[in-house]
Amino acid sequence: MKPRRYQCQRVKGPIQIDGSLGDPAWAGLRWTDDFVDITGDEALRPYYRTRVKMAWDEEYFYVGAELEEPHVWGTITKKNEVMFEDNDFEVFIDPDCDGLNYYEFEINALGTIWELSLPKPYGEGGVPILGCNLPGLKSAVKVRGSLNNPSDEDEGWSVEVAFPWKDLAKYHKEGAPPKEGDIWKVNFSRVQWEHEVVEGKYVRIPPHGTPIAESLNPEEQDHPENNWVWSPQGAVNMHLPLRWGEVEFCESS
Repeated sequence: MKPRRYQCQRVKGPIQIDGSLGDPAWAGLRWTDDFVDITGDEALRPYYRTRVKMAWDEEYFYVGAELEEPHVWGTITKKNEVMFEDNDFEVFIDPDCDGLNYYEFEINALGTIWELSLPKPYGEGGVPILGCNLPGLKSAVKVRGSLNNPSDEDEGWSVEVAFPWKDLAKYHKEGAPPKEGDIWKVNFSRVQWEHEVVEGKYVRIPPHGTPIAESLNPEEQDHPENNWVWSPQGAVNMHLPLRWGEVEFCESS
């Protein structure tokens, strides 16, 4: 399965990180292709649209995401909790494209974040390093509608993140920022749970199999949720970094 590729344009920056994608720097940049099911199976095409823009300057790698969602909810408010127990948006970055020592970022609609890294994938015996937060990271979300209100329908939510090169440098043998023409392995995931409304509140329908609290290995989970991604993995497993998409860093067009 051929990975998707995105030409990431340099901007003058800095981009204002407020969750809205309203900064003028975003206006001329193209969206990625719409997200697909993690397996790439056309029969499992997502029923809500998700897409991303990317940009860079001398200090940051910028990601802006737009998530269509008629029921925006979130429950996790503590930093570095297991974020995919909520609907969330996730970023995976392997700067030197070797499938090792890669970084993961997750955020929910409340703006709560979780950062971790893996020396190697779970399937190869990797053990996650939890809470390895990038000191200079900036992130924000904006809800188009109401949050945690089942009595109405929403348009969705959006996410902006600025990843500092100086903090990502430890994940690349040659450091960061990249040079023009460099390619990094990157992917994005959207976890979308089935839910029900109980006493006026959204309640996630929990997974079967091994409880999330006991294992972070996706191969040990049996989920009722959807996994929608930018570049399909060909399996229900985000931790196959060599199958991630390719981001090429370019000068402004």
